[in-house]
Amino acid sequence: MPAPGTTEPTARRRGDWLRLYGWLAAILAAVLVGGYIVVAPGPPTEAELREQARLTGKKKLLIGVKDDTPGIALRDKTGAFSGFDIDIAYMIAGELGFRPEQVEFLSIETEDRARRQATDASGNFVTVDLVVATFSITPARLQDPSVGFSSPYLFTEQSVVTRADHPRVTSLGQLNGEKVCTLGTSTSENPLVESGAKVTAENKISACFEGLENHLYDAVSTDAAIMAGFVARSGGKFRHHDIGLEKTEMWGVNAGTNTALRTLVELALYRSYADPQNRMWEEAYDRHIRPLLAANPGVNVAQSTQPCVKAPEVRRWPWQRALSDDGC
Repeated sequence: MPAPGTTEPTARRRGDWLRLYGWLAAILAAVLVGGYIVVAPGPPTEAELREQARLTGKKKLLIGVKDDTPGIALRDKTGAFSGFDIDIAYMIAGELGFRPEQVEFLSIETEDRARRQATDASGNFVTVDLVVATFSITPARLQDPSVGFSSPYLFTEQSVVTRADHPRVTSLGQLNGEKVCTLGTSTSENPLVESGAKVTAENKISACFEGLENHLYDAVSTDAAIMAGFVARSGGKFRHHDIGLEKTEMWGVNAGTNTALRTLVELALYRSYADPQNRMWEEAYDRHIRPLLAANPGVNVAQSTQPCVKAPEVRRWPWQRALSDDGC
């Protein structure tokens, strides 16, 4: 069975070929009557960007992902990965020209996402091509020269999870003095410290939930989309609290310093957003996030529509079908 989100958009490609034939006929006619075809300089083509991104001839695309987050990115006992981020990664890889079997997922820790250092099966550090790992776009990270973010591919927000018998939490201030676990170097850490919570930062969110279940922590706080799967799997042991923060967490893909690759990732997300025939993002959401909502009532787990993506600066040939980014 092919990996989710990897079906070729054949209808779009068939239409492109028909338009190509039409333009080739027009060019031939112009040449036959002594006409001239002038190609004006402009932004690079998709093929030129692939060459610049060093993808031409590349056999494997290495992608850093989380491995312990149900619904988002989880590795099972066989080593297979599944989740929303995994489907998005496959979708992008397909647009870059890689088949599912040419994509290799490597586990990456929260603190290593900026430098794209994942670990292989032997525990060795490996520099990956892309990071698709619940990586929030922030002003500070945008200033990091080693980080090259795409447009956001998911909107979520910070929330709080406690054991089921904990009183309702409506603000971080109510966690003052309580033992709260979060992910180290995540965007959730500073607001918790400012609220007066006794914060412990773990490398893996699964460690936070193990500690919560074993009464080492009173609460866990990070992005709602990260925690929703743990709540859904808990059998009623955990309670998810919406704390009404105005800040939106915007997850982006990190392509590092490879600007051509970042543009190609942007093009993949743009096609997913602007092409009504492309349902890969919606299918990923329906497959992995929507089933979590019933177990997380009253919590804004994640926006159910793909965030807007503007058309990147890529030359579109006249025979290629135009898409619209209206609504951005």
